[in-house]
Amino acid sequence: MKRSIIKINEAKCNGCGLCVPSCHEGAIRVVDGKARLAADSLCDGLGACLGECPQGAITIEEREAGSYNEIEALENIMKEGPAAIAGHLKHLADHAQFDYLREAEAYLERMEENVQKKDQSKPSACGCPGSMTQDFRGKPVVTGAKEEPSVGSLASELQQWPLQLRLLNPRAPFFQDADLVVSADCVPFSFPDFHRKFLKGKVLAVFCPKLDEDQEQYVEKLAEIFKHNNIRSVTMLRMEVPCCGGTVSIVEDAVRLSGKGIVLKEFTISLRGEII
Repeated sequence: MKRSIIKINEAKCNGCGLCVPSCHEGAIRVVDGKARLAADSLCDGLGACLGECPQGAITIEEREAGSYNEIEALENIMKEGPAAIAGHLKHLADHAQFDYLREAEAYLERMEENVQKKDQSKPSACGCPGSMTQDFRGKPVVTGAKEEPSVGSLASELQQWPLQLRLLNPRAPFFQDADLVVSADCVPFSFPDFHRKFLKGKVLAVFCPKLDEDQEQYVEKLAEIFKHNNIRSVTMLRMEVPCCGGTVSIVEDAVRLSGKGIVLKEFTISLRGEII
């Protein structure tokens, strides 16, 4: 098939490698002092790497090439760790590649489920332990700190990992019979007593209703969580700024989509960290 794909001019390339981290599919490698395309199937043809080359050695061309393969690209970057995977998912969302995004998230969820069946205490064989589902309930916090805690210090009330709604598995065990906190991601930074006031004994999901794209996907993800689990209540936390109102509407839409009857509680936090 003929499609858009990057072309690297080896005569111009000086092997600086600045293009490598800008490719969220890991399609570019420096070999023998020159940037090279690792495989046609790893390049989505969007050209996010073009502006990173100071020599102007990377361009987009139309030529016969194999199809882009999302799963192959995802597996290619897994060895780079959680940050690379998160960057890849954000790249897909930023460029409205929602079909690929759903494919990648479904693949990651399947891998997490397989790991849970084998042994939840072991890191995933996919090389992505940072996004593996972990349940902290009933486990004491072990800090490893040598100094005694200061007067008034607080222990973390976090019950699970991950926290970002985009990475959460709707079938994770900690959702069953849970009280859920759905928070705009600025709230924990603004409200000083977040852990003790809102998080204790609850499961957490965070996202940004202003900056995150494809919020319909968030509605669908939350609806899946509600459908597959007995969620006893949902505490919705938003900032006072108008753009944060999406936190509440996303949850309400998800509850309607799930067909469940769930107790909803809403709190608004001021820019100075007070409950309004």
